[in-house]
Amino acid sequence: MNNRLKIGIGALVILIGLFFINQKNQKNYISQSTNLFSISKDDVKKILIQSNQEAIELIKIDTTWSISGNDTLIVKERSISQFFDRVLNLKLETLMTTKQEKWSTYNISDSLGTHLALVGWDDQTVGYYVFGSSSSDYARCYVRTDQSSDVYLTNENVVYSLQTSPTYWGEKPVENIPE
Repeated sequence: MNNRLKIGIGALVILIGLFFINQKNQKNYISQSTNLFSISKDDVKKILIQSNQEAIELIKIDTTWSISGNDTLIVKERSISQFFDRVLNLKLETLMTTKQEKWSTYNISDSLGTHLALVGWDDQTVGYYVFGSSSSDYARCYVRTDQSSDVYLTNENVVYSLQTSPTYWGEKPVENIPE
């Protein structure tokens, strides 16, 4: 073999080695995401949402959802299914802080955040979370649980699905007028 071929093969081996080293180092920068919720929608009997001074309670009776204290609206199936599809599939991506004094920065303090409580069939809270909107990334939000001071960035923004307005969740029933 001549010198040029030996140098070419050596350079190729070095480039391949550098490629694999780079791939190994890049794995350190991949966001590791975990599910926020470990429950299914069948485990939930009540949904309580509170934001500022407003609150709403959705209750499941048998297979039908209803708005507590409101007998004029029926719950939109689309709103409930969207809620469960988006919220129960939420993933935690990045730990933002572990300090309670930083909660207001991430809009998840007790007064700024949107509170979500999920209650099971035994009337025990199966999950309590506080969500806050991100001011820089509208496609994501922040979340913390009641048992931890850790604040995480989520994979999508679900704050818009946590409305306290009865008209977001319900609609007036359509009356059939006989002809």
